[in-house]
Formats: sequence, C-alpha cells, structure tokens
Amino acid sequence: MAPIPNIKLSSGYDMPQVGFGLWKVDTAVASDVVYNAIKAGYRLFDGACDYGNEVECGQGVARAIKEGLVKREELFIVSKLWNTFHDGERVEPIVKKQLADWGLEYFDLYLIHFPVALEYVDPAVRYPPGWHYDGESEIRPSKASIQETWTAFESLVAKGLSKSIGVSNFQAQLIYDLLRYAKIPPATLQIEHHPYLVQQELLNLARHEGIAVTAYSTFGPASFREFNMTHASKLAPLLEDSTIKSIADKHGKDSAQVLLRWVTQRGLAIIPKSSRQETMVANLNSLDFDLTEEEIAQISAFDRGIRFNQPSNYFPTEFLWIFG
Repeated sequence: MAPIPNIKLSSGYDMPQVGFGLWKVDTAVASDVVYNAIKAGYRLFDGACDYGNEVECGQGVARAIKEGLVKREELFIVSKLWNTFHDGERVEPIVKKQLADWGLEYFDLYLIHFPVALEYVDPAVRYPPGWHYDGESEIRPSKASIQETWTAFESLVAKGLSKSIGVSNFQAQLIYDLLRYAKIPPATLQIEHHPYLVQQELLNLARHEGIAVTAYSTFGPASFREFNMTHASKLAPLLEDSTIKSIADKHGKDSAQVLLRWVTQRGLAIIPKSSRQETMVANLNSLDFDLTEEEIAQISAFDRGIRFNQPSNYFPTEFLWIFG
C-alpha cells in the first residue's frame, strides 16, 4: 500500500488525507477497531466528545503504541468541542478531560463541533451531555458567542493542548465572521460532503482562505437511515447507483472507493470508517487510481443540496430558534 498523502495545514502541520471516523463506533468494540485500523495503516482518527467512545478509542491507541506498531507523533488525533461547553471558561477544562479520556497530552486538531451554543451541563451529571439540558426534551441555548469560544480555542494552542484548531458544520457567513477577529485562522473545516450535497461555493471559499476541508458522510444517506429521516429513506443509495457502479467497473474498484476518490481527487480529506478489516484496507486503497474529469462531473451532477446532519433533521420542532 502506498503512503497516505498529507495535506499541509495553515498551522504548519501535515494532516493525513485519509483518516478513520469514529462516529457510531460502539464502545464495546472501539478499542479493537482503532487498534486494527492502526494495523491497517490509518494514522488519523476523528473523534468527538459527543461520540461517547473516547476512553475506548484511547485504549486502542495505547495498545498499538505499547506494541510498537506506531509512535504517538506518527498519529493525528482529532476531537471536537460539544455544544454545552462553548462558554469561554468551559473550553480548557473539557479539553483536559477529553485528553485524559484518550490518554494523550495534546490533540493534533480540535474542532468546534457545531456553531450551536447550549447551556452548560456538568460532566458529573451526564457525559456526553447530548442536545437536551435535562437529558430528555429541554433545549437551553447559551449566550456564548463564536468569538468567545474561538478566543478560548486560541489559548489551547498557546498552552500546547492542541496543535491546530478548526471548525465543523460552519457555513460561509460564520467563517467570514470568524476570520474578522481570529488571531489564529481555522486550519480545517469539516463538513457533510457527498454527491447529494456538493457545496461547491463553500469549498471555493475554504480554498481561497487556505482552510483545508475534511468531508464526512461521503456515502450520503447511508449513515442516516437509522434516524428515520424521510429524505434519507427516499433517496437512492449512492453505493447502489448504476452510474457509480459503472464507473467503478471501469476502474476495477467498488462503488465506495469511487465515491471516496471523487472527494480526495478534488483535494479534500476523508474519514470513512468500518469494523471490517478488508473494508478498512479497501478504503485506504481508494487513492491508487484516478477518475476522469468527465467521471468527476458525472458524480458531481448528483447534487441536490440535501443535508442530513443538522439538528433540525433530528429534532425538527425544537430547533426553530436556530434554523427557523
């Protein structure tokens, strides 16, 4: 297998273009999944407070390091700030907790998970806190601004708690606002990105501002069917689409590899996941061929502007204050 190429971040650090996503990796298997992914060749792991599996993922990392499979400096560990910790004084303590959960001294990249500030929930009460203040139905917004949160993020870099900082699920207006006051610009933007949601103008903005983009949910509705979203169940599965399959056949690849290559060939990073070793390896091997410009255009033409990962899709009546 060829080495995974890196993307140079504005912070000066290199980020692997292909990483391993940890969303919905069950705690019962997370340690083994991370360990096996390291054995397969992955070096970037994309985690978050909200995934609820950082302790177990850290155990997988520790096992691989102890056995000499990898050194800490060869790994690129990403985590994210949950919505309930946006108040400036809450950022550093929760980062230190997350680092302790991982068994690490620093993150390579730390992101604002959503541009949504919710009232603080003490980790001793419930962790991860989720969306609801009471753990059931009540949504309580916080008054913390993105500027307040970002200023606290910049202090993480100064204190060596994270080498790079960035944002996730931000749109153009918020990025432009952030760039007005940021002393350290965001190194990366992580977004939902698949053929049904191309967001080309946002990609152009990020490229112009020197912000690397990481794409998640590359396979479109596949990750969201379990949430009973109407538009997720009605859309044709991209992995089964005849156009994607035809392109895959031409290159001797499978549909997943074609969709992943559609992303990376256009300069973005990817974070697919799988618990199956053969699929882990296949996803890494999505870099060893090139699509034609016509094939890239064919896939991009699927664009419908359809977004799955936004709060109003999970809790439509409770987030009118954000999206209504």
